[in-house]
Amino acid sequence: MNDSLIGLVDDLSVSGGLLPEAAANVKVWLSGGFLSEASLGSLQELLESRNAEELNNRFYKNIAFGTGGLRGRTIGSTATTQEKGAMDETGSPENPGVGSNMLNEYTVAKATIGLFQYARKYLQEKGSESAPKLVIAHDVRHFSRFFCELSASIWTRCGGEAFIFDGPRSTPQLSFAVRSLGATCGVVITASHNPPHDNGYKAYFEDGGQLVPPNDSGVIAEVEAVAMENLGDYIAIDLSNVSTLGPEQDEAYVSAVVETVIDRNAFENSDLKVVFTPIHGTGAISTLPALEALGLSVLTVPEQMVQDSNFPTVVSPNPENAEALDMAIRLSESESADILMGTDPDCDRMGVAARNSEGGMTLLTGNQIGALLADYRIRKLKSMGWIPESGTQSAALIKTFVTSPLQDAIAEGHGIKTINTLTGFKWIGEKLRLYEQALREAHQAETGMELDYDQLSQRERAELLQKHSTFYVFGGEESYGYLPTDAVRDKDGNAASVIFCELAASLTKEGRTVLERLDDLYLQHGYYLETLGQIVYEGAAGAAKIARILETYRSNPPTEFRGSPVKRFTDFGRETVVDPDGKEIPKQDLYFLELENGYRYAVRGSGTEPKIKFYLFGSESVASRDALEATKSETRSNLEALKEAILDDAKARAEG
Repeated sequence: MNDSLIGLVDDLSVSGGLLPEAAANVKVWLSGGFLSEASLGSLQELLESRNAEELNNRFYKNIAFGTGGLRGRTIGSTATTQEKGAMDETGSPENPGVGSNMLNEYTVAKATIGLFQYARKYLQEKGSESAPKLVIAHDVRHFSRFFCELSASIWTRCGGEAFIFDGPRSTPQLSFAVRSLGATCGVVITASHNPPHDNGYKAYFEDGGQLVPPNDSGVIAEVEAVAMENLGDYIAIDLSNVSTLGPEQDEAYVSAVVETVIDRNAFENSDLKVVFTPIHGTGAISTLPALEALGLSVLTVPEQMVQDSNFPTVVSPNPENAEALDMAIRLSESESADILMGTDPDCDRMGVAARNSEGGMTLLTGNQIGALLADYRIRKLKSMGWIPESGTQSAALIKTFVTSPLQDAIAEGHGIKTINTLTGFKWIGEKLRLYEQALREAHQAETGMELDYDQLSQRERAELLQKHSTFYVFGGEESYGYLPTDAVRDKDGNAASVIFCELAASLTKEGRTVLERLDDLYLQHGYYLETLGQIVYEGAAGAAKIARILETYRSNPPTEFRGSPVKRFTDFGRETVVDPDGKEIPKQDLYFLELENGYRYAVRGSGTEPKIKFYLFGSESVASRDALEATKSETRSNLEALKEAILDDAKARAEG
C-alpha cells in the first residue's frame, strides 16, 4: 500500500500543490515503518482526498525542538476519520494528528528519547552513574495525559526514573518538583494559553529552569539525532516502572506559594473580597488552597472551574485577552469584589482587574501588575529590614527588555539594580541559577562545606545573597508572568495570585485602592503606557512572511514614523549587549528602535506561535495629579497611531 501512497505523493507534487519539502517528509513517514495503523490510515485519507493544503501545513517542516521544547498543533485543521475515531463527550479526537509538524506520539517520542540521551551523557560527564530522573506534569489540553504517560513510559524504557502526578498540575509546580525531587530534568505537557487545537512539550533542567545554553543546544542535537525508524519500538505505553507522586508534593508546593508572602499581617482582619477563575485550567489546584491558608474567602466562577480541553466559555483561555475574564468581571461587579484574578490553562500567567471609582472593574495590563508588585515588594522588604532602606546594588529586579521601563524607574528610585533579559522567562531563571551558583561557590570557599541552598529560608537567602552574590527581589515579563521568589524558576500564576492579594489587602487596610496606588506610581515616576501589535501568519506561506519582515528589518531598517526619525536602532542579533552583571546577552533576532520623540518599540518573531510581535512603549512626564488623565489620553492616542504605522510598514515588508 505504501508504494501506491508514495505514487499519490508524487502526483500531488506535480499537479496538486504539494510543496517539495512536504512531499519529502511524507515519504519519510510512509517508508519509515514506525506508523501505527491509525496514523497510516490518516495519511492515506489525506492523500486520497488530495488535501494538499492540510498536508503542507502538517509536513512542510519537522516540528522544531527549540530551546524551550515543542509547541504546535495536535489536532489538524482537517481531522481525519481515523483521528476523530471514538470522540469523547467533549469532542476530543481519539488520536493526535499525523504529521512531521504536529505534536503527536512520534514527535513526543523523539523529543523524550533525545532528552534522555542528553541527560545520561550529562550525568556521566559529572562522574555519576545514576539513572537520569525525570518529573512530568501536564495541563488539561487534548492528549496532555496521553503525552505525559507516553513520555514517562519511554523514559523508563530507556533506563531512567520517571515521576508523574495523578492528574493535571500547573507549570510552576513542575519547576518546584524538579528541585524538590533532585531530578535531572522536567517536562510539562502544555501549550500555555494557545488555542485548543495546540499542545506542547516544555523541557526543564536540574535547577528547575527551562533549558538555556549550553544544555539547550545539547538537547536539540540529541533530539535531532534520534532515528525516526526506531520510534515504533517506544509507542506502546508501559507504566509499570513509573512512580506516581503523592499528596506530599502538593502540600510542599502550596507551602512554598504561601511563603512568598512577605507580610502575613496584611491578611489579618482583612475584608478583601476576591474573585478567582482558572479559565478551565490548573489554577484552582494550588491557588485556592494557598489563599484559604491565608484566611481569604474567595469567590469562583463555577462554569470555569471545570477542567475542559476545549475552554468552552472563552474564545481564548488567555488572561491577557479581556474577553477571557468577562464572566469573572460580571461576578465581581455583582458581588462588589475588590479584585479579580484569572490564570491561563497551565497557571504560569495571571491577569487582574480591580474595582474603579465608578464601581466597575478595570483590567490591568501585565506591565501594570508587575510594576505594582515590584514596588510593593521592594518597599516591604525595606520596611522589614531584608534590604537596606537606601537600596543596594546587591539586590536586583529582573525583567525582560520588552517589559515596561516603568519597572526600571521603580527599581532605580529604590536604589535597586535592574537586569533586563531576552524575552522568555528561561533567561530570568538562568540569572537565578547564576546567583545561586555564586553563593554556593563563595560559601564553599569560606567554610569548606557545601551549602544546602534549598533548606535556607527566604530571609536567610536574602542575607547571604546580598553578602556574596545578588538577592532577587522580584521579576516578571509583560505577558502576565511574575515570580516573587527563587523557590520556583519559572513564572508562577499561583504565587502571583497570592502576592497580589497581599498587596490589595494592605491597600484595603489603608482605605486605598489598587488603581489609586497605580496613579501614585505615575505621579512619582512619570506616565508609562505600552501596547502590543501583532500580525498572525499561519502555515508555510506565513512563516516565509514572518522571516521576510525580520530579514528586512536587519537589511533595511525603518528610518522614521509619523515624522519622528529613528534615533537608535539596536540589532540584538548582530550587536554585543552586556547586562549590569557583565554578562553578554545571547544573540537573537530582536530589534529595538528608539524615536526622537522618546517613544520606542521592539520587534521579534514569537517563539511559540505563528506571529510577529511589536512591543510599543510611550512615556510622558506628569505635571500634577490634575493633569494625569489628559496625559494618559494623549499618550494613548500617540501610541495607537504609532502602532498603526508600524503594522502597515510590516505588512508591506511581508509582501516583498
